[in-house]
Amino acid sequence: MRRKVIGVSKHLGLAVFYGSLGTVVAALALGVFWLNSKPDLSLWHTTILKQEYRAADADESFNDYLLREERLFDELERRVYGRTDGMPLEPFNRYYHNSLSDPALWPRNWNRSFEWPNPDADFGVLLIHGMSDSPYYMAPLARHFADRAHVVGLRLPGHGTVPSMLTTLEWQDLAAATATAARHLKAQMGDRPVLLVGFSTGAALGLHHALSQQLAGEAPDIAAMAFLSPAMGLRPIAQGAWWQNRVGYWLGLEKLAWESLALEYHPFKYGSFAVNAGDVVYQLILANGAIIDQLTPQQRQSLPAILTFNSVIDETVDTQAIFESLYLSLGKPGDELVLFDINRTWLDYRLLTQDPIEDYQLFLSANESRYRTTIVENRQSGEAGVQAREVQTGEITPLPLSWPLDVHSLSHVALTIPEADPLLGPHRDPERRHIHLGGQAVRGERGMLAIPSDELLRQKWNPFYPYLLERIDEWTAGILSNREPK
Repeated sequence: MRRKVIGVSKHLGLAVFYGSLGTVVAALALGVFWLNSKPDLSLWHTTILKQEYRAADADESFNDYLLREERLFDELERRVYGRTDGMPLEPFNRYYHNSLSDPALWPRNWNRSFEWPNPDADFGVLLIHGMSDSPYYMAPLARHFADRAHVVGLRLPGHGTVPSMLTTLEWQDLAAATATAARHLKAQMGDRPVLLVGFSTGAALGLHHALSQQLAGEAPDIAAMAFLSPAMGLRPIAQGAWWQNRVGYWLGLEKLAWESLALEYHPFKYGSFAVNAGDVVYQLILANGAIIDQLTPQQRQSLPAILTFNSVIDETVDTQAIFESLYLSLGKPGDELVLFDINRTWLDYRLLTQDPIEDYQLFLSANESRYRTTIVENRQSGEAGVQAREVQTGEITPLPLSWPLDVHSLSHVALTIPEADPLLGPHRDPERRHIHLGGQAVRGERGMLAIPSDELLRQKWNPFYPYLLERIDEWTAGILSNREPK
């Protein structure tokens, strides 16, 4: 009997072994097939520019940062554009001179850092863009503040050049550059306050700078922070980015380092996205959480005031984390939160699979009066016009704004872009030669366009941008007058 049991166990063990081996082989075969089905890597996926800023350069001044940036873009011209000049023109590729996506077609190359001094400035503004894009996304805000503030727009390391730079990026590189820019602007402003405006990853970097100074007991560079679509949490799949990147490195499979390989049609944002970029944001968020856990209640209450804008639908970051990791942990009187609801006209609402506001009802109900919360929503069901409703008081303010036809919600990338934007807004300027990305989707058979259809359909501009500016101005006025905002 014992021999029989041993024999059965042996056969069962062999079956399990060969079954597992077959599963592994099949998985490897599928993985190789999947990698081979991806587009081939191009020059801008493999070129690593040597002049880029790293955390080891943190002792450099902001002026040194700008000089290094000059050398970086000279290297980009030499090693990328110089090599595509002899190739047949790709009309929608930013890495070809005179293509419709060439950043050089614009009066200013918004892939670069910029500083606009103002001797009569009442305050300073530091603008920090998000992962994979560029200072272009902060340019409308820069123009808004230019007549009354000293404005600095930071190009984050790894950005504005080639997407391959995201494969070697570390969050410490971004944090060091942010600290350098903040110190520089504060030195220019002296006793005058500095406002930091961060979009997506830029918001997480601004928070990290403020948290780090608070933990170290340093005098703050920043008086207040405005966040747009802030990266306070990511989808659970982001936790696997580190492993995918390392496995690709260990096996020598270069394509595994990329979450997506796409046409580089956007002059100021990468089309391709490196797996490492997602891990960089994830590690930054973890670093922020670790510092928050170390702060005393008094230190948390001493952090700069925070104003946040976010759409209730955001497929890039975890919107609930804004409540959990930011406002429930750090929220205090003087902080404000503005949520843009979905379009609840009859047809647009029924296109959605679920009502996203339901995920936030518990947080909104528990908010009480610790910080001000506003929801921008339809005035009533079936009406495209919107109103601003204060959650704590129930006060309602009708706004002279409406949902555009056929737009069911905002998106992660839309908040910083006004309707008049010549690249991402809905109206094409016939006098401009460059690509226009904010119009209606091109229609035809599916699967035929080089630009992914989900990108063509994504909302790229904010119809409520005038209200966003109004709230920032109101809030900034409160900071400048040394009183708590209303």
